[in-house]
Amino acid sequence: MTPEGYKSAFRAAVDQVRSEGRYRVFTDVKRRCGDFPRATWTCEDGAEREVVVWCSNDYLGQGQNPMVLSAMQDAIATCGSGSGGTRNISGTTHYHVELERELADLHDKTGALLFTSGYVANEAALSTLYKILPGLIIFSDAENHASMIAGIRNGGGARHVFRHNDLDHLERLLKGAPVGAPKLVAFESVYSMDGDIADLAGTVALAKRYGALTYLDEVHAVGMYGDRGAGVAERDGVMAEIDVIEGTLGKAFGVMGGYIAGDADLVDAIRLYASGFIFTTSLPPALTAAALASVRWLKTHDEMRARHQERAMTLKRRFHEAGLPVMDNPSHIVPVLVGDPLHCKLISDLLLADHGVYVQPINYPTVPKGTERLRFTPTPFHTDAMMDDLVRAMQGLWTRCNVKRMGGVAA
Repeated sequence: MTPEGYKSAFRAAVDQVRSEGRYRVFTDVKRRCGDFPRATWTCEDGAEREVVVWCSNDYLGQGQNPMVLSAMQDAIATCGSGSGGTRNISGTTHYHVELERELADLHDKTGALLFTSGYVANEAALSTLYKILPGLIIFSDAENHASMIAGIRNGGGARHVFRHNDLDHLERLLKGAPVGAPKLVAFESVYSMDGDIADLAGTVALAKRYGALTYLDEVHAVGMYGDRGAGVAERDGVMAEIDVIEGTLGKAFGVMGGYIAGDADLVDAIRLYASGFIFTTSLPPALTAAALASVRWLKTHDEMRARHQERAMTLKRRFHEAGLPVMDNPSHIVPVLVGDPLHCKLISDLLLADHGVYVQPINYPTVPKGTERLRFTPTPFHTDAMMDDLVRAMQGLWTRCNVKRMGGVAA
């Protein structure tokens, strides 16, 4: 292929995405320390405007917590910037060791292992389990995150996909598997796009009945559910029954990184076999120190979780009262269904440009085509006044954009 041929192929790939209305544009924002959820947006013409961020996964504003910032600054002053290598080659600091102990304690497990992100944690752990357990069969929920899917596929072993949150289907698949084969059920607690929550107790009971391990992704739940913030498994009283819990430090804990927690022998085996752990430079000391402070702080501040839930429920109620198609769910996720990629992007753009509201359009492949949506994530720091402004803007734009979409003229 000629150089121009290569370039044409790349351009065609981009043009295909554009033609489907799902070309993704990064919004240039600067978070303002101490003023969350306000931020500064740099427009295309270089001008700067204040916006309110409504789509952050910093669910509890821990990225602005003075205790977290102080721990990060102290670690930089003490250790410098980077970690200096992989965990096996000079990249293990005392902060890493302390954080793994803290995470094991959070989930009441005997072991925990840090990764550079939640994605890497899932991909590395799930693919590695195939190496450790020859003949392993993994049963995966149909709505599992891309990182879980990648790990299961990259492991190269047998796998079955069960319909989302359908325990009857899961049981039929488990029943049809060889009795003596090692098995694992991989699922999430809070599914981040629809906001629904799995039946953890039912899934665990089913897995045990058929001799399967359980692997639970609590990425969108750690910090926010349970008395100490260990997730939905803690809230539902089944944490001790889950074999592997995977979480992130980049959402409710407000920093960066991922981890698994489980039995010390299982965790140690993954540490020794997972390429995604062995060959990656470890998290910088500043990040691990900040995450450590955040985990410790949230263990004793349940009032943040209560306030967070109240804010989410209030926004859902306000959207319902305004006649907006908010998708019902029992979690903190507030998705508003649009159902068309161009329409979704239009509303997002107008909210930002005309109202100072920043919320990203969620399009395929993150969600199935025809279910495009705006995904709002209210935090404890979003005020009633901010909600007033948001609901007012959404009501006006919903009518305006629907008229435009149908080829009419907005009044």
